[in-house]
Amino acid sequence: MTGEKLKFAFYWAASCGGCEIAVLDMNEAILEVVSAADILFWPVAIDTKYSDVEAMEDGHIDVCFFNGAIRNSEQKELAHLLRKKSKVLVAFGSCAVTGGIPGLANLSSRKGVFETVYLDNASIENPDGTVPETSSRVKEGELTIPEFFDTVDTLDQTVEVDYYLPGCPPPTALIMNAINAILSGELPPKGSVIAPARSVCDECRFEKSEKRITKIKRIYEVEELEDRCLLEQGIICMGPATRGGCGAPCLEANMPCTGCGGPTPNSLDQGGKMISALASVLGIDSEAVSSDKEVEAMLDRLIDPVGTFYKYGLPSALIKRRVMKE
Repeated sequence: MTGEKLKFAFYWAASCGGCEIAVLDMNEAILEVVSAADILFWPVAIDTKYSDVEAMEDGHIDVCFFNGAIRNSEQKELAHLLRKKSKVLVAFGSCAVTGGIPGLANLSSRKGVFETVYLDNASIENPDGTVPETSSRVKEGELTIPEFFDTVDTLDQTVEVDYYLPGCPPPTALIMNAINAILSGELPPKGSVIAPARSVCDECRFEKSEKRITKIKRIYEVEELEDRCLLEQGIICMGPATRGGCGAPCLEANMPCTGCGGPTPNSLDQGGKMISALASVLGIDSEAVSSDKEVEAMLDRLIDPVGTFYKYGLPSALIKRRVMKE
């Protein structure tokens, strides 16, 4: 790359902060990045203000890496501001791409979340039943906080997104691939997911054969894992429905994939695809399972279906939230 340095920005919305750490996990490679690009805005690392971004000309930032879902009005406002000020906006990490774990709050409502956190909670002493308000009067004046939305949205449900970099957090190798593509001017077509078009199963070390299971197990219930596909051993693994590119590190540690890479290419609904995959391997037509009661008993072993099949992607699913009647 020659000429003027690029201008980068990073922002953290509704997420855990792991994506920020993933950037630092580039180790000495980050020195190559800062030699080629100036970081103009990164609230967790440098002291720049929202007003500094507002004062920039539209499109002044070359690339903004936006991580986190949209949970409140401040995050929505910054998504629109950074979209306006950036030539390229990258949804960075599972929370921005598909909603992430914060998106599981779509099983409840704003009222339900507040009741659980501030009222019906053994660790809270709140005799007056106080919950956060967007505006409060104190002797010094008026205090305001962002509005807490009823529904968690993905970044592209809020503003137009140019590229997607999935993962919880995105693997360092994928981050470097994306940055190198930016620095070399060799980005794929807009709208692309900057990750390989294969599933986690394609990267998994376990041997695979014809799957036929008659019992669903949780990982801690297996005393000794066999060196073969976890799904074949009855352990729910999201690998068949999850985009790869991570190198399957969870499976290297004998833990099943939980789906942070988002849906495989051409999949409308990650959870739906996994449910279909699971249905195809359950031995419900085998001699070992011969009655409806036995089928129900098998499915009862599937604890927390939404948290299993939509752990990182409920806001981006075909049905993105529970309908609440209050």
